[in-house]
Order: sequence, then structure tokens, then C-alpha cells
Amino acid sequence: MTSSARIRRPRPDGDELAAPAHTAAATTAPEPLHALSPSEVRTIVLSLMVTMFLTALDQTIVATALPIMGRQFMDGANLSWVITAYLLSSTSVAPVFGSLSDIYGRRAMMTVALGLFLLGSILCALAPTLLVLILARFLQGLGGGGILPLVQTMLADIITPRQRAQYQAYFSMVWVSAGIGGPVLGGVIAEHLHWSLIFWINVPLVMIAFGMLMPKMKKLPIHHRPRALDAAGGLLLMAAAIVFLLMLTWGGNRYAWLSPTLLALGAVVMLLAGLFVWHARRTREPFLPLSLLTGPVVPFAITAAACAIGTLVGLTVHMPIYYVSAYHMSASEAGAALIPIVVLSVPGATLAGRVMMHMTHYKWVALAGLGLGAATALALALLTPLPLWALQVLVSIMALGLGTTFPVTVVAVQSAVARHQVGTVTGALNFFRSLMAAISVALFTAILLAALGRSGAPSLDQPDLTATSAAGMIGAFRYVFIAAAVLLGTGALSIARMEERPLAGAPASAVDPVEMDLGE
Repeated sequence: MTSSARIRRPRPDGDELAAPAHTAAATTAPEPLHALSPSEVRTIVLSLMVTMFLTALDQTIVATALPIMGRQFMDGANLSWVITAYLLSSTSVAPVFGSLSDIYGRRAMMTVALGLFLLGSILCALAPTLLVLILARFLQGLGGGGILPLVQTMLADIITPRQRAQYQAYFSMVWVSAGIGGPVLGGVIAEHLHWSLIFWINVPLVMIAFGMLMPKMKKLPIHHRPRALDAAGGLLLMAAAIVFLLMLTWGGNRYAWLSPTLLALGAVVMLLAGLFVWHARRTREPFLPLSLLTGPVVPFAITAAACAIGTLVGLTVHMPIYYVSAYHMSASEAGAALIPIVVLSVPGATLAGRVMMHMTHYKWVALAGLGLGAATALALALLTPLPLWALQVLVSIMALGLGTTFPVTVVAVQSAVARHQVGTVTGALNFFRSLMAAISVALFTAILLAALGRSGAPSLDQPDLTATSAAGMIGAFRYVFIAAAVLLGTGALSIARMEERPLAGAPASAVDPVEMDLGE
């Protein structure tokens, strides 16, 4: 492939190599080409990174300011809902924005997502009571939850699959930057200024993202296909997700897992999920076509991505407890010890991106990464206790391995469906990843508490838990590491079963990807 001063828009069927029969039939006719220069592509990519930084930062910057918020509102009992409300709305809305972008277009839905996020941020900053703050966080989550699938979908509109994997690695760096800088920035703002600035800071960031992105979006390829909106299906899926997340949040914390309340919530989840499936099978154009989640690519890629992110989030939540109890670290030292597991997933993603750019066969890198991660987790379970440096080395290897999964799975699912379904399948991928992250946290918590013979949710704020003997905590975490090995092993098996389809675009030469001809 040669360099070009202009980047032609990919054909609408450019990603549909060996597409399933149920998607190939729906392929739309090519539209007129709209040229994007390399500088315009760079501007769009940069604006997408700024946009993604918004939602990534907002998931990390708030937590360190919660104690100060609690003192101002004089309500510490309900303070966790500031985090929970955002989690509920952002997780449940991801497939909604993905599907709506396939109906109404990326530009319209990104405008809605940024608008909801901006309005929610302003209301959070002005909240006079904790209840208003919680409701505003729910609204903010509706916008934030839509941003991630829209960013990934828009990237798929302008970058060929082979080059897209490398860009996914760049976006992973955005998450890491927000994950490291968010808690520090939030703590500084809350302690030395005022917690409301945590939300006011979103206003200029949204304006910058909007100003950079919207003028260029007029030139984006048009792949959406107007059709009837299945509102009932979308509402059923959102309701089932919210109730399910509530059950995971309350389980073992506010209520016992076998309490009547949680059993009732479980029954409601099953009822809503059953109604969603029944409705989707009877509707001509369902909100989330069940056929989209079948085939030799999508279900296996989603499973692998969910297992990887579940392991990463589950260990990130629980490892500080291990560091405090087993290695007698302070809370701040335990937080710093988390940096390797968070940061080193990015080099793994970058490696996978380079492999996909330059090699015809690519899924082996994710298979090897997840296999290495599973073996490392098993080694942690068998060899613990270890010197701190050895523990950090093994955790870093695990993070490096699971990081290879993210670009491979995103590009694989987007390349397996028709152009007008890319938003829907991307939203579904993010939806199931978020659900698995919540499930893994609850699972690791239940395993840890069962091993310790305790009840309630583990927290660094519980002196009785962090005061557990080092030997007791080490023994309990063996089972947590085994659970991580099982998850990563399941992800590796899923990648092994996933069909490896050719990626559009010839293997890249050693030039800047945005300088290449993106049309084929």
C-alpha cells in the first residue's frame, strides 16, 4: 500500500470479509466517497481521544473526593451511590447508544452523549443535596456510557481493521492516564479547592472535544441505516442490566446473597431477560438482534474480552487489601503498587496492535497473552507467598498478557458484521465487558470472604479485615488467584475457538498509519 495525500473513505462493505449470511444480505449500497486528508484523520483521532478521556477520567477522579462530599452533605451512609449511580447508567446505556448510532448516525448520537454528560456534570457541580448529586451522576452516566462505544465505532468508520488495532492501543493509554492521574487530581482538588471543580473541569473538556470533533464529523463515512426504533427492547435490556447490577452491588454487602431481597431481584432479572429474548425473537428489527451474538467470531471475542477485563478490574479492586494485610503497606503505598497491573496492559495492547498491522495471522498474540496470563495467575496461587518484587513481576506479566486481548477482540467483532451493525455490536461488546467487570468483583469478593470465613464486602476501611494475619490473607488470596486463572483460561479457550478472518487492508509498512490510503 502506498502513501497518499488524501485518505479515501472505505467502502461500506470494506470490513465484511467472509461476513455471516445474516449480515451480508443487509449490506447497503456504496455511497459517494468523502475524502479525509491525513491531517483531518489526525484531528478526528485526537478529538476522539479527548472525548474518551472525559469518561475515563470521570470514573476515577470522583472516588478520592467522596469523604469530603460526605462531610459537606452530612450523609456518609449513602455516599457510595455517587459511584453506583454512574455505574448503573453508564453500563446499561452502552448498547443503546451503539444501536442508535446505527439508526440515526454517529454525529447525532455523539452530540446527545456529550450533551447529557455536560448537563450531568453541571448539575453535579451545583447539587445542593446528596440526592440531587446522585441523580445528576445517573444522568452524567447516561452520557458517559454512550461515549466509549461511539468513539470505538467512529474509529471503525475511518480506519481499516488492520490499522485500527494500533489505534486501539493508543486509546488504552488514555484509560491508563486517567486511571493514574484521576485519583491524584481528584484528591488535590477536593482537599485544596472544592469538590465541585471535579465536575466543572468537564465543561471546558467537553467544549474542546465538541469543537474539535463536530466540524470534521460532516466528512465521516455514512454507514447508518434508518429503521424503526425498538424502544421496548432497549428498555427491557436497560432495566435487566440495572437490576442485575443492583443485585451485585448489594449482594454480600447490604443484604445476604440468599436473602429474600436478593432472591427477588434475581427473579426480576430473569424475568426481564426472558422478556427481552422473547421480544427480540418476535420483533422484525430488534434493538439488539440475537443473531448478531452468534456465529464463529462475535460470541467468542466478547467472552474473551469480558474475561480479560473482569480479571483486570477484579484484581485492581482487591489487590490493595492483599498488599495492606500481607505486606503491611499503607493505603497510599498499596495504591502505588497497583500501577504495574494497570499500566502494563497498554504495552500488551500495543504489541497486539503491531502484530495485527504487520501480520496476516493475528489471533495468536491474544491466545498467547491470555495463556501466559492464566499460567501466571496459577503460579501466583501455587507460589504465594513471594517477595514483593517477585509478586510485582508476575502481576506485571499477567497484565501484559491480558492487554493483548483488547484490540484483537474489538477489531474482530467489528470486522465480523455489516457496516450498519458496527455500532450495535460495539455497544454490545462494551456492555458485556462492563457486566463481567461487575460480576468478577462480586465473585472475587465472595471467594475472599468465604476463604476468610467472614461476611460483608471487603474494604480498606474495615480494620478487622486489613488486620487479618498475613498467613490468613495469603491463604485466602490463593483462591482469588485461582479464580483469575480460570477466567483467563476461559478467555484463552474462547480466542482459540474464535474464527480468524482476514482483515481489510494490506499489511502495513513502517510508516505512520494515518498516512496510508485507508480505502481499499
